[in-house]
Amino acid sequence: MTDFSMTPAHSRQQTRWGKIALRWLLYLILGVFAVYYLMPLFVMVTTSLKSLEEIRTGNLVALPRDVTLDAWKTAWSGACTGIQCDGVRPYFWNSVLIAVPAVAISTLLGALNGYVVAHWRFRGANVIFALMLFGCFIPFQVVLLPMARLLGLMGIAGTIPGLIFVHVIYGLGFTTLFFRNYYVTIPAELTKAAKVDGAGFLRIFWSIFLPLSLPIIVVTVIWQFTQIWNDFLFGVSFSQAGTQPITVALNNIVNSTTGVKEYNVDMAAAIIAALPTLLVYVVAGKYFIRGLTAGSVKG
Repeated sequence: MTDFSMTPAHSRQQTRWGKIALRWLLYLILGVFAVYYLMPLFVMVTTSLKSLEEIRTGNLVALPRDVTLDAWKTAWSGACTGIQCDGVRPYFWNSVLIAVPAVAISTLLGALNGYVVAHWRFRGANVIFALMLFGCFIPFQVVLLPMARLLGLMGIAGTIPGLIFVHVIYGLGFTTLFFRNYYVTIPAELTKAAKVDGAGFLRIFWSIFLPLSLPIIVVTVIWQFTQIWNDFLFGVSFSQAGTQPITVALNNIVNSTTGVKEYNVDMAAAIIAALPTLLVYVVAGKYFIRGLTAGSVKG
């Protein structure tokens, strides 16, 4: 007797339902991890919108009963960072003044370095590139004393130009690596043809390589901006009153509170400090992934 219980159509139906169940299981697992990962941010946002009385008597993960922005106003312009009570506003703009020029300079120099290493071969190029890569993995703490000495000799210790110089130097190895790995995917014939037509070093870079570099420029800008904006060690080591970045101010707000601990102000200040990098990733996140994969064809 023939068994019709497992016909091809029935088998395909079971396979399809199995795939659907597996997909929904995967979504469920990813959703659980997303909730777990985002829970601290949720607590920060809700706490920053509560009054101190509600924080003391309410639940940590509960939504605010009465939404108030007083903590945000205090964090921005009234929180004490030691003996000064100007909030994080001046330090926020210090970070902007540090990050924007440092990102622009390190990106431009990294593009030039990557262009040279990838398409203008010279004796010792591999050694120089290897030394730059080695510099990427030197711990921050190792360079503190030599860098402090150098900044003092240059007369820019404790200044915003000094912090810009530090971040440009330390980020140059990474930016060179990014652009070098991207530029090796560009055919060398383009450079040879441009040389035959009489184009020079800068002309080839400006007219051929730079217009093709948008994906890796986005990667480099996001990487450098995030590293510079979130830096604390260099900021606390090479700055002084009036030039400190927002990460140093955030640390001072949290650790220099006297009397009643204002958790809502601390949370608001932390979110303000994190907003620029968060916005950068939200706006340009997809270009970051494209740029990373664009330079992965060749080594």
